[in-house]
Amino acid sequence: MKLPFTLDQGAGARTIIGVILLQSDETLEAELRTVLDDERLALYHARIPSAADVTPETLNRMARDLPRAAALLPTARPLDVVGYSCTSGATIIGPDRVAAAIRKVHSGARTTDPITAAMAACRRLGVGKLGFVTPYVAEVSMAIRRKLEGNGFAIGAFGSFEQCEEAVVARISARSVDDAIRTVGVAAEVDAVFVSCTNLRSFDIIDRAEAAIGKPVITSNQAFAWHLLELAGLPTRSKGPGKLFRV
Repeated sequence: MKLPFTLDQGAGARTIIGVILLQSDETLEAELRTVLDDERLALYHARIPSAADVTPETLNRMARDLPRAAALLPTARPLDVVGYSCTSGATIIGPDRVAAAIRKVHSGARTTDPITAAMAACRRLGVGKLGFVTPYVAEVSMAIRRKLEGNGFAIGAFGSFEQCEEAVVARISARSVDDAIRTVGVAAEVDAVFVSCTNLRSFDIIDRAEAAIGKPVITSNQAFAWHLLELAGLPTRSKGPGKLFRV
């Protein structure tokens, strides 16, 4: 028996956001869904091949796979925003190259990535002297530091867990991240702390870390989620943790 049916505009009737996640990322999706919980949007994910360890060489390899990963997102309707969710990868590849790779497939989409989003968040909060926390080895941390400094941000304090294995980074406890923020954030030379890496868990500790240091805390996942909403033209206030979602 063939059944009758009618058609509507589908789940993405208003706003469609696509996110390209690393194969090795175990953290972003759980944190992202707490922010992008809005009946006005449809959220689609695709994975991009990524190495188990984080080095400039492994990060740069993702450049060749970005168009293919972007093509795995649905194309039946135009996507409004597409984000590539790797802070270090976007830094090494370059945000402009990331955007160009995505637009080969989704020509009309607005694009972002965590380093671009973090800098936009800093500007929104009016902060320029940063405490900088990473999980990375020195080469990767330095690349991100140079990117921040090259865009007008000063690094007043720095600390790293010095890990290259993604599986280790995903299991660094939220308490350890909280302790790192407090250690770096007490420096008088900083007016905010930026915690880099989408595989670090942070959403549960951002508010209490801000209260402890008396300064804004910006994390890769928080800034990325905020910027996706911003670019989509959707409300951000009270959608996520931290001062960023209160301005």
